[in-house]
Amino acid sequence: MSVWQLVAVGAVMTLGLVGVLVPGVPGQAIVWAAVLWWALTDPTPVAWGVLIGATCLLLLNQALKALLPARRPRESGAPHRTLMAGGIAAIAGFFVVPVVGGLLGYVGAVYGAERLRLGSRAAGWTSLRSVLRATGYSVLVELYCCLLAVGAWLGAVIWG
Repeated sequence: MSVWQLVAVGAVMTLGLVGVLVPGVPGQAIVWAAVLWWALTDPTPVAWGVLIGATCLLLLNQALKALLPARRPRESGAPHRTLMAGGIAAIAGFFVVPVVGGLLGYVGAVYGAERLRLGSRAAGWTSLRSVLRATGYSVLVELYCCLLAVGAWLGAVIWG
């Protein structure tokens, strides 16, 4: 697979990760399609293993969606830019501090944005809890599953 194809697959995966954060965009399907594209153009055992693992992980996420509260961003009271900042920080945090950085980035960015918006630490924590109840858990689980699939792809590309 050429470098340009790898860059294109990475760009599609990035769009999928951002799509997880935007309501109505099938971000998880976009990430999976990018992994499938890569596996079909690079038919090695590692590529197929990543595809199988990503498929299982993303199917598990679909099963977990029924157990998690539905996304209701308006009920949290936080503006959409707060949720987007949390998601972008989770994506960046996942790659800066592998795995746990995603959670830290999401929670930290949402808390920081809400503390700035509301003006006090107590109000920031209250708003953070409200955001996590209304949207955060389902967004975090879906984003984490997609991040793990992208991380497996990246690891396979770099070390495979």
